[in-house]
Amino acid sequence: MQHKIPVSQLGPQGEIMAHAIEACVHCGFCLPACPTYTVLGEEMDSPRGRIFLMKEVLEGGLNLEEATPYLDKCLGCVGCVTACPSGVAYGELISTFRGWSEPKRQRTPFQKVFRMAIQETLPYPSRFRTAATLGKLGKLMQPVLPQFLQAPLNLLPDELPMAQPLPEVIPAEGARRAKVAFLAGCAQQVLQPNFNWATLRVLAKNGVEVVIPKGQGCCGALSMHTGERERALGFARNNLEAFPPDVDAIITNAAGCGSGLKEYHILFHGEPESALADGFVKKVKDVSVFLAELGLKEPPALKQPLKVAYHDACHLAHAQGVRAEPRKLLKSIPGVELLEIAEGELCCGSAGTYNLEQPAIAATLGERKARNIIATGARLIVTGNIGCFTQIQTHLRKLGKEIPVMHTLELLDKAYSG
Repeated sequence: MQHKIPVSQLGPQGEIMAHAIEACVHCGFCLPACPTYTVLGEEMDSPRGRIFLMKEVLEGGLNLEEATPYLDKCLGCVGCVTACPSGVAYGELISTFRGWSEPKRQRTPFQKVFRMAIQETLPYPSRFRTAATLGKLGKLMQPVLPQFLQAPLNLLPDELPMAQPLPEVIPAEGARRAKVAFLAGCAQQVLQPNFNWATLRVLAKNGVEVVIPKGQGCCGALSMHTGERERALGFARNNLEAFPPDVDAIITNAAGCGSGLKEYHILFHGEPESALADGFVKKVKDVSVFLAELGLKEPPALKQPLKVAYHDACHLAHAQGVRAEPRKLLKSIPGVELLEIAEGELCCGSAGTYNLEQPAIAATLGERKARNIIATGARLIVTGNIGCFTQIQTHLRKLGKEIPVMHTLELLDKAYSG
């Protein structure tokens, strides 16, 4: 099918957008897989509808301002990619379209300040810690604040864990089986530092030497998925330089970060660093995949049998296709009974900064996810992403359920430590 999209006028990412749009045959398999379509029931709030809108904007048949209300509601969860029989690269399309369109948008002064606050805070752990500490004061005024300001406060814990700086190297225990570099992440260093420490202890226990590059920074996913392409390129260039080449893998323990790193080849398409980014991407692995491939040292049995519900983070299950490996690790712990969550493929509503920018839809999805989790009868929920952890914990508590939530590697770490 011939397209009218002026690819040559759209910059280095035009080819990516045009290819994804052309692949869509408008079959509708994506509709039930889309969280916003499930909640809102509108065609333009589905992947198929959004592809039509983006095509019309790129061809000049529709003003950008007419399309953005629907495009902004997209979580970027890419559940539609899993459901699509035609292989439409919707995740690549929505990210590149946002990068192309953001400089052209007319945002209100408030929107600009709000987005700038997010971009200048979340990717920097020290700044985020300061902002989160100030947020505790904001909670005192929460009842009189508008909903868009209440949403970020609802996601903050009552008390922040103490800062736990990471060393530059964690040696392997016993014979070294592998050497990896580790991406520490941003928000989880502040909100849940034990995610990283548990990951490092489990890797060391399995004979893996871990290097934590001092010069690393944000993976760039937050900027990439909100249309701040130049900012994302800056973060990515820094990481291409910071991570050493002499490692067996580049490890992440956050689904969103891992997906962001794996999208460097898209981000750098048409850029001078394209070949370097391709090589970098080939080494990126979620920690569950790396350990499953390496072969896990069998953990001891838990002291008591435990019913565990595993939540699939969208950017593991859909964006990276990682579903079996976390379950394999959890099933390797004697005493764990693994339970599946109804509608497990549907996003919990976290989706990067989505629960900050679209709090009403995010809250609906969060409650839906929490109710499905409660229905399993699990005594513990396990996931592989800080955003999902925060969203699920928040909505379980709203429903009056204090079911603990952990990272996959935290449960493994607990099993090893007895």
